[in-house]
Amino acid sequence: MDYTLISFVVLYMTGTLALGVWAGTRIRNTSDFAVAGRSLPLIMVITTTFATWFGAETVMGIPARFVQGGLNAIVEDPFGAGTCLILVGLFFAARLYKQNLLTIGDFYRLRYGKGVEVFCSVAIIISYLGWVAAQITALGLVFNVLTGGAMSETTGMIVGTLAVLIYVVIGGFLAVAWTDFIQMIVLVIGLSIIALFSAHLAGGAEHVLALASEKDMWKFLPEPSFTEMAGFVAAGLTMMLGSIPQQDVFQRVMSAKDAATARKGAVIGGVSYILFAFVPMFIVSAAIVVMGTSAMDMINDDYQRLLPTFVLTKMPLIMQIFFFGALLSAIKSTSSATLLAPSTSFVENILKNLRPRMSDREQLFAMRATIVVFAVLVLIYAIAMRGTSIYDMVSAAYQVTLVGAFVPLVMGLYWKRATTQGAIFSLTAGVFVWVLCFPELTNWGELFPGQLAGLIAAFAGMIAGSLLPQMLRDRQEPKPPVEGMVV
Repeated sequence: MDYTLISFVVLYMTGTLALGVWAGTRIRNTSDFAVAGRSLPLIMVITTTFATWFGAETVMGIPARFVQGGLNAIVEDPFGAGTCLILVGLFFAARLYKQNLLTIGDFYRLRYGKGVEVFCSVAIIISYLGWVAAQITALGLVFNVLTGGAMSETTGMIVGTLAVLIYVVIGGFLAVAWTDFIQMIVLVIGLSIIALFSAHLAGGAEHVLALASEKDMWKFLPEPSFTEMAGFVAAGLTMMLGSIPQQDVFQRVMSAKDAATARKGAVIGGVSYILFAFVPMFIVSAAIVVMGTSAMDMINDDYQRLLPTFVLTKMPLIMQIFFFGALLSAIKSTSSATLLAPSTSFVENILKNLRPRMSDREQLFAMRATIVVFAVLVLIYAIAMRGTSIYDMVSAAYQVTLVGAFVPLVMGLYWKRATTQGAIFSLTAGVFVWVLCFPELTNWGELFPGQLAGLIAAFAGMIAGSLLPQMLRDRQEPKPPVEGMVV
């Protein structure tokens, strides 16, 4: 156990905690707590949107899948996830910003009514369970590795959850935005330095790139068969579209100082995420060059430990400090945002329907209390799911919003004929078909991806539910007599 390294880690975490507490002194109302008072400049919108996705799976999950299956295996993340932010910037940010909403659930209420608001909000909240649990799981792993096993993964999860929970409860999104800004600087600098040193250990970047070419890691498109192509498209769309109706993405859009900043911040953040996600992929590829078969064995057995083990066994103390500072920055930035988002949605779009006369002060207290409750639930879930792949926990989280919440959002914004009945048909058909493809129920998912089938059903439900009642009314209404016709 290296006490110097642990001391630096504790000091860094204490510093971010202090920053979050300072941000809490500037919280005056729910708008400050939920969307930072709609005041953030472009650079902070970029860093906080970038931080939305750059979490545990980006550092430890994506690189291992890249080594195992090439670019084709990571179409969902980072390509789908990064493209999501680009699409948000191009087609959603300005339109949503101008509506001056507190949560994405507010849009569903104003466009379709309270029933659709509650259902879509529940779907969004449920989707966060796996995502936040993945970050908590990673925190437990990091503390376990740092202490040489002296701290168990379960204890590490508890400590990590408390470290994030305190500044989120006190400072809300303002604390998240400021800590994201600092943590993304640490992450970019830290991982860049680690990548350069990894190339040095591998004997030069050309050796790492040669390994990628030798193992055909640059292959992106799947085999030209229906099953492979359908799976490829479904994987890409899961995070590309399923992440659009998410409260954490919406919060970043709403926190900008104006619509133009919201649009630019999301696009730049998405492009930056896709490009910088290649850095940890490069580091893991370098680890394979340096460590040989032992690295591949670890990837097949417990890939989430490969990068920390590589840094701890092959690099000097200063590089270890850079790496764990970057890794903790990635995990904490994502976990803080994903603790806040569902809690905000719950209070604004579910609790307020049960208690519509809450004052702003009561709402603020309810948001903070909900964050604590949600954190406890996530911690229990993360402990119960220990051993599940971080990447799989994240990717599975977005299927429910893809089939349940995406279509009502996009059609509500871009199709004037979308109705409340269409939205109900859409989310009902989408979720029903998706659930029907579960392997526990049928083998349909083996023939065609369940989330893609659910998405198609959701579009069909929206169109049919919106147009059929109008067509039936038109047929039942008597036509006016034609001028000159003898009646």
